[in-house]
Amino acid sequence: MRMRGPLAWDRDRDGDRYRDRGQVTIEFLGMTPTIIVTLVVLWQLVLVGYTFTLAGNAADEAVRAGTAANRGERQAVCEQAGKDKLSDAWASGASVNCPPATGYVTADVTLRVPVLFPGTIDFPFDVKGHAGAVEEEAD
Repeated sequence: MRMRGPLAWDRDRDGDRYRDRGQVTIEFLGMTPTIIVTLVVLWQLVLVGYTFTLAGNAADEAVRAGTAANRGERQAVCEQAGKDKLSDAWASGASVNCPPATGYVTADVTLRVPVLFPGTIDFPFDVKGHAGAVEEEAD
């Protein structure tokens, strides 16, 4: 005689448990490429954001040094200060420009965005940072 009711349902569920062995493993393996691609995209977005942060900071450092430098030495001082705190991966492709002006010093920094690992290859677009400050007067 076959039992009916809640006990029969429990028996069927226990029997199905053995047929579903390995299902979680198969589903995880199927999702692994999606998880990896998502992590790679997020990491690349972090690198883009970090490059924007570095470009802005490098421009601030360059203009800060440029305000205290003599006008004839300004470009060299700006460029050295702008690249000073950048790591080799970003400094190698960086350009720092402090155009000559009277009374107001500006700095433009251009950095390349690395692909996944800084120092290997770069994306074909640049990130720009800009800063300005009033020129210091000599006593």
